[in-house]
Amino acid sequence: MNDSMSLGIHRVWKDILLRQMNPYPGTQLLDVAGGTGDIAFRFIHYVHSQREHRARQKLRSHQNLSWQEITKLYQEEEHKSLGGSHVVVCDINEEMLKVGKQKSQQLGYSEGLSWVVGNAEELPFNDNSFDVYTIAFGIRNVTHIDQALQEAYRVLKPGGRFLCLEFSHVNNSLISRLDYGSYLMFHHLEQMHLYTIFLYDLYSFQVIPVLGEVIAGDWKSYQYLVESIRRFPAQEEFKEMIEDADFLKVEYQNLASGIVAIHSGFKL
Repeated sequence: MNDSMSLGIHRVWKDILLRQMNPYPGTQLLDVAGGTGDIAFRFIHYVHSQREHRARQKLRSHQNLSWQEITKLYQEEEHKSLGGSHVVVCDINEEMLKVGKQKSQQLGYSEGLSWVVGNAEELPFNDNSFDVYTIAFGIRNVTHIDQALQEAYRVLKPGGRFLCLEFSHVNNSLISRLDYGSYLMFHHLEQMHLYTIFLYDLYSFQVIPVLGEVIAGDWKSYQYLVESIRRFPAQEEFKEMIEDADFLKVEYQNLASGIVAIHSGFKL
């Protein structure tokens, strides 16, 4: 359904989230509402790839190593391939966690990965436990978003980072940046913007529920999904909510003209 609704673009959005995170070896990540493991698997792959890249660079800088020394170096890197990094996937839905665990077995991910049943509004973790907190396409389903943000702040270490990938409100940043030169040009661009929103709404309310019925046999859940996206606070409003939870350096990046946004903040 995610692939069908977004034409596969949700995978790109999640990749962008990982690049923004840019985790270092030893990063302790908490991924909330991440039962299917999409962020967790990307995290493990990203950290592993970064370590492999550094190992190759190290080998290139030591051209005179014997093959025994090269083999030993690779074995050492393989033994500690994540460099102490760990990701805890926390989801209130135990069935979703089962799906994630099955996927992890199929993909061969076992090292540096834990699965915990827990509520975003009352996380079962100690204060100052994680370097990064992520939640992707999950916070709009939390009943009390302010409580979830406070919990995110609590479990992060000082210097820790909050990252949220969520459906947001469509805008047209092109309009706000252009010097139109004339009212007619502005009017034309404004009409284009309204047409874009009309098409997005048409797709959301008329197509997504139909896809839900055809693919998943579930019209109501996907009707709710669309409605929950519309109810979610706009970018600036959500930014203020994150700041109210005491996060600093809060900012957001719109993707696909604001269809989704990545919000970021730090516990300082």
